[in-house]
Amino acid sequence: MWTEEKTALLRQLWESGLSASEIAKRLGGISRNAVIGKAHRIGLAARPSPIRIRPELPAAAPVFGGRTCAWPIGDPGQADFRFCGDRAVAGRPYCAVHCAQAYRKRDRDAA
Repeated sequence: MWTEEKTALLRQLWESGLSASEIAKRLGGISRNAVIGKAHRIGLAARPSPIRIRPELPAAAPVFGGRTCAWPIGDPGQADFRFCGDRAVAGRPYCAVHCAQAYRKRDRDAA
């Protein structure tokens, strides 16, 4: 239950920069989501998400489902990492050479 005292403390803690989780702990008996919801309802300033945004993919990254081969070449942690980039086989993510490595025909006579 949001009392006037808890709401005032929420305002104070929010403005001091504490996270919603930390505010919830300090208020006791209130969830992080309840803190965020109340802050929104009373018009407290929005904050940027604490979730880190993934860096953009390197320029050499293929658009999967496109027309170039998406076979990785090299170590993804190294600067010279790239994708094959040759023309992909229709309906496949790889060129003919890399399709031969990635897909193996099942021998119907085996088993």
